[in-house]
Amino acid sequence: MREINVSIISDAVADLCIKANKQLPEDLCACLKTALCLENSQTAKSALSDICENLSAAKQLDIPICQDTGMAVVFLDIGQDVHFIGGDLYSAVNNGVAKGYINGLLRKSIVSDPIKRYNTNDNTPAVIHINIVPGEKVKITVAPKGFGSENMSKIFMLNPADGEEGVIKAVISTVKAAGSKPCPPIVVGVGIGGDFESCALLAKRALLRPVDTKNKDEYYEALENRLLCEINKLLIGVQGFGGNTTALKVNIETAPTHIAGLPVAVNIGCHVTRHLSVEI
Repeated sequence: MREINVSIISDAVADLCIKANKQLPEDLCACLKTALCLENSQTAKSALSDICENLSAAKQLDIPICQDTGMAVVFLDIGQDVHFIGGDLYSAVNNGVAKGYINGLLRKSIVSDPIKRYNTNDNTPAVIHINIVPGEKVKITVAPKGFGSENMSKIFMLNPADGEEGVIKAVISTVKAAGSKPCPPIVVGVGIGGDFESCALLAKRALLRPVDTKNKDEYYEALENRLLCEINKLLIGVQGFGGNTTALKVNIETAPTHIAGLPVAVNIGCHVTRHLSVEI
């Protein structure tokens, strides 16, 4: 049994909150630069150039890459042989988020009640997902989620007979309805299977997968490619200015489901689909 003081978790979360808001994953940076080279619309190419310039400026000036520094979504993959000491794990994570957003001078966007709308002033509470895995290590992933893209996400409870074409229709209709609102070019996370809530989590986790990786299942790799092609045919383009770069990647995650259902969730990430991990 390995003991880990929760203060270590808190410090790690604080650091990840700051860095994730200032550093886009290298695979996504490279994908944006490739899109700039391949874009056929001069207007869209100019907008992509501005996006790439913004990334460079954020790095040079050590400032957030987007003004919406997001809701802190924290994934904890915890080894079953880990024992936390020194306090409550959930409190430690939220203390880390508060520390990161206050010390990092990041925008605080969380309200304590969805109707009364009082700002908590430290960007807490975080959305925390815990997964128990073998071993004695803890992997922490912080994924700040802006709501320009989050608001455009949807869940569908399809019939099994809808099949692959039903899934494609659901994804395309979601992206089409979103238009320019999620700040394209977007990354599209798709969850298929499970039930109502687990399907949405699959879609959220799909956004964590690097955009330069392929699906391990050849069938879903082909479906990802088909969806990406169909989305880019919509010609929404960079920031809604048209062109052939509406989406950079489609990532699909799946789970077993009930014989009577075909849940599909579409979680859209903007061109700054931020996430950063550390293993303790």
